[in-house]
Amino acid sequence: MTTTATRHRAERHVSHPAYRADETVAGHLQQLLVDLSDLAIQGKQAHWNIVGPNFRDLHLQLDEIVDAARAFADDVAERMRALYVVPDGTSARIAAQSSLPAFPQGEVLTGDAIDAIVASVYAVCGTARRIHDDVDAADPTTADLLHTILERLEQLAWLTDAERRVPGASVPEAIRA
Repeated sequence: MTTTATRHRAERHVSHPAYRADETVAGHLQQLLVDLSDLAIQGKQAHWNIVGPNFRDLHLQLDEIVDAARAFADDVAERMRALYVVPDGTSARIAAQSSLPAFPQGEVLTGDAIDAIVASVYAVCGTARRIHDDVDAADPTTADLLHTILERLEQLAWLTDAERRVPGASVPEAIRA
């Protein structure tokens, strides 16, 4: 078996993809992967350490955010591989490169946890929006993935943030048509 593995490594294989990501797209997708991974980590940190009013509802809602972040991180990493980019989802890379605000340590009151996790969800959305035009110009197919991520994460942010909103007194205000 070692002979087969050694022989396989010695053989040269050349692929001819129709599209291969450039450094800009690769860097953008890496940043999105890091932010999504950190969101999943923060969501679990919140899930384990929240206390206070509406605990159970928020506890379950955080799992929705975590599940979405993990699934989207996997989608982004697999898209990177399809574009001949090697994703780095190591804890060291996430800690060094995340653009999300830090989540509080220790027990966190449910309202404070909502504010913190919504800020982090919107930070991921900010990354996706910031990189969108470059990605779309290079590869509209990958931009479609960004659309899917934005649609779901912005929905989850709205659903989570609604717990803290006050009618007519919360910002930003709705656009009136």
